[in-house]
Amino acid sequence: MSWTLDKILRGARKHGASDVHLVRGVAPLFRLNGEIQPIRGEPLDEAALRGLIDELLPPAKRKQFEEEWQLCFSRYWGELGRFRASVYYHGGCPEMAIRLCESSVRSAEQLRLPPVVDELTRVTSGLILVTGPTGMGKTTTLNYMIDVINRQRRAKIVTIEDPVEYVHENIRSVVVQQEVRTDVHSFKDALRHVLRQDPDVIVIGEMRDLETIETALIAAETGHLVMATLHTPDSVQTLHRIYSVFPAAQQNAIIVQLSGCLQAVVAQKLLPRADGQGRVLACEVCVATPAIRNLIRERKEHHIYNEMQTGRKLQMQTMDSALLELYQRGEITYDVALANARDPSFIRHRSGEARTPV
Repeated sequence: MSWTLDKILRGARKHGASDVHLVRGVAPLFRLNGEIQPIRGEPLDEAALRGLIDELLPPAKRKQFEEEWQLCFSRYWGELGRFRASVYYHGGCPEMAIRLCESSVRSAEQLRLPPVVDELTRVTSGLILVTGPTGMGKTTTLNYMIDVINRQRRAKIVTIEDPVEYVHENIRSVVVQQEVRTDVHSFKDALRHVLRQDPDVIVIGEMRDLETIETALIAAETGHLVMATLHTPDSVQTLHRIYSVFPAAQQNAIIVQLSGCLQAVVAQKLLPRADGQGRVLACEVCVATPAIRNLIRERKEHHIYNEMQTGRKLQMQTMDSALLELYQRGEITYDVALANARDPSFIRHRSGEARTPV
């Protein structure tokens, strides 16, 4: 069997794969329900991979790849829709990972997002962070929030993404989507100029460095709603990550700034369902109440978990509480709940079980 990119992508869409991995020495690999699985067929050799690269890369991108040896970009593939490709070398041979983007924005019910996410889209200023490890649906949640604002408000939304995964049409809002390395040089370069575009909402695909974080905080302080993602597992580690990138002499000022503009942190994990039918979302939600803001200012982040546990009436919850609830409803197994908990003893105590994971 000779592999073509069209054949591989069609198979991935048919099976509901989220990602495709094309690696030398094995047949194409699909990520299904969070797990990488091989498909039947001939292993890919270097010649086959170089042929797939030629199919994938237009001339300008091919030249860029030859110069930089690694590349991340998005493109359409006929009726199969949009995908994001990351191309790299391994042992001198080109390989690639392809993320298949969704063709439409799913509803909150389909995504299993908590109702507080809809309420956050009505906030008009400040900083909202969606966090979690890679592949946990952060971009999907961010695009859902953009879509809600786009349908409900007359605003200008400017997004800075690397790359653009879902294209938003103008509905009630004007949506300007800028792609890194296509429309702008970098996140920090784009953020320097975004305030001059008269935005109401600024969406940052990922806050990666000191300058990006600093500019995002300034924008959130000056009357804009800023939404961004971070690769952090929970609310407390998110706060640490933000101020720890700054020099020690700046950290106190950044903490005060953060405590004033933060609106909420939504931390996500996608977990395998107990019935083996896909994955289910577990969400930690930290809303910046006056008490939370005070704890941030006083650098007592370790007390934030306690505040979140007592803040259910404000729709707050810790990740451990979300895991326990999913386990008690039979949606995830005990071992999955335990393995993903910050404090496994909380799960053991509240579930009435004292087993250790297998």
